[in-house]
Amino acid sequence: MARRARGRKISGIIVLDKPTGESSSRSLQRVKRLLDAAKAGHTGSLDPLATGVLPLCFGEATKLSQFLLDANKSYRTTIRLGIKTDSGDSQGNIVSSTDDTVSLKELEQCLESFRGEITQVPSMYSALKHQGVPLYKLARKGQEVERKVRHVTIYRLELLDFRGDEVDLEVDCSKGTYIRSIADDLGDMLGVGGHVTALRRLQSGPFTESQSVTLEKLEEAAEQGGAQALDSYLYPPDLAVEELVKVTLPMITADFMRQGQPVIARALPTNGIVRLYDDEGFFGIGSILDDGRVKPVRLLNRQN
Repeated sequence: MARRARGRKISGIIVLDKPTGESSSRSLQRVKRLLDAAKAGHTGSLDPLATGVLPLCFGEATKLSQFLLDANKSYRTTIRLGIKTDSGDSQGNIVSSTDDTVSLKELEQCLESFRGEITQVPSMYSALKHQGVPLYKLARKGQEVERKVRHVTIYRLELLDFRGDEVDLEVDCSKGTYIRSIADDLGDMLGVGGHVTALRRLQSGPFTESQSVTLEKLEEAAEQGGAQALDSYLYPPDLAVEELVKVTLPMITADFMRQGQPVIARALPTNGIVRLYDDEGFFGIGSILDDGRVKPVRLLNRQN
């Protein structure tokens, strides 16, 4: 017999302002307990060092986690030049250090090579898995494995401040970009080494810093009004896919789709994926077929 999930059957997204020094999974579990939610999932890990926007999905919204995982991100970071660490951040061991300095002109020239499409080798201290084991767990045991080079895109790389041995940057990038790798590669290119000392995510997909809420505020709300008091911080699931074309189906057509059948609908785009609505609201994601019909991809269950 299947085990019945404990907790409330709520659906939505809380945009957490993750605190520093805590893993994304730990933050998720804390918010899940405060909400008394039956089902939860996060949308890609932030390093313990990092703070900022971490969308947390609850209930039926977990079916949309992949769309947020694949979304573009924005960060603000501080890089310390002159010290290279094995992890690419201040939590790692120092590999090398130097008193050599670089000029603003040298820095700006090197930064130019990080704009546009670039390649990165993920750090051994990343959450990527090798044979089911996170790389950082292998790294802590002194093990190193080969990592595939990945292609990522840096849409914007802005130099905010340069203080001789410290660099403040803002970065808009595609999914899978490692800011620690940028810091490490920038330090190597400048010949002095470098590592991240501060990292804050400003945006993840459609969700921004201004929409985020701290754990302290959630704990205060729960203490005053119980788990239900946190429901006001839940964003609707379809906000995660608001960039997709909206398609509204008649109820009878939507019922056929819920049975797994592709359907004909008006005003469909010629290809791609769309967000689906009926008279009762959002109910899932569909994909356009070559013959012009739309088939179900991810359907959300309605909750009473």
